[in-house]
Amino acid sequence: MNLVRSELLKIRTTNTWWVFALISLPLWALTLLINWLQADALTSTNPADVGDQAAQFEAAATPDALSSNLFTTGQFFGLLIVMLLGIIVVTSEFFHQTVTTTFLTNPHRTAVMIAKLVAAGVLALLFWLVTTVFNLIAGSAVLNAVGVDSQLGNDAAWRAIGLNLLAYLLWAVFGVGIGVLIRSQIGATVTGILLYLGGSIGAILVITILANRWGDWINNLQLLVPSLASSLMVTGTDIPGNPPRWAGAAVLIGYAVVTGVVGTLLMRRRDIS
Repeated sequence: MNLVRSELLKIRTTNTWWVFALISLPLWALTLLINWLQADALTSTNPADVGDQAAQFEAAATPDALSSNLFTTGQFFGLLIVMLLGIIVVTSEFFHQTVTTTFLTNPHRTAVMIAKLVAAGVLALLFWLVTTVFNLIAGSAVLNAVGVDSQLGNDAAWRAIGLNLLAYLLWAVFGVGIGVLIRSQIGATVTGILLYLGGSIGAILVITILANRWGDWINNLQLLVPSLASSLMVTGTDIPGNPPRWAGAAVLIGYAVVTGVVGTLLMRRRDIS
C-alpha cells in the first residue's frame, strides 16, 4: 500500500491528472451530443425504411441498447485518456530520471510494477466514476427527451455500466504495458494515440469493406481490435451480425493479462540505467 500511495502521490502532485480531466470534459460533451442525435434518430425512424439493416436497427433502438449507450457515453475517448495516464505512470519515472531512486528505495521490481498497475487502476476508477455520474444524469434527460423512460432500473444498463468499469481498468493496464515497452514518454504517448485512434478507424473501414464483399461474418474480426471489443462489451444487447458481448470482454481480458505479464517481466529484466 505504501508503494501504491507513493505512485498516486507522484501523479497527484503534478499537473497531469487535471490536464487530462480538462481534456476529457469537452470530449465527453461532444460524445453526449452524438449519442443524443443517434438516440433521436433511432426512436423517430421506422425500421422498415432502412431495408436490409432493419434487424440491426430494431436491436439498437431497444431501451436496453439506448440506455446502455447513453450511460456509457464518453467511453471511446475515456479509454484513450486512462491509457495515456497508464503510460505516464511508467514513463514519467524515466522522463524525470527518478526510476533509479525508486528501485533503490524498493529493489523488488515486481512489487513496484504491481503498485503502478494498481495506481493506474485507481485513476481509471476515478475517471469512470465521475463520467458515470454525469452519464446517469444527462443520459436520463436524453432518454426522456426522446420519449423513453429513464431506464435507471434497467438491469442491462447497469451491466453495461459495470462492464464499462472493467474496460477502463483494462485499458489502464494496457497503458502501463506500453509505458514499460517504450520508455520515452513522448514516443509511448504518440504510439499509444496512433494505435488507438488509427487502429480503431482503420479497422472499422477495413471490416466494413470486407463485410460488404464477403458477408457479415467478417464483423467477428472486430474482436481482434481492443477498442472495438470495448465498445462491443457495453452495447446492452446482442446486435444481429455482431459477435456476442461476452466475447468482447473475454478478448479484452486476455489482452490485459498478456500486457500485464509481459510488462512485469520486462520491468524485472531490463537495465534501468
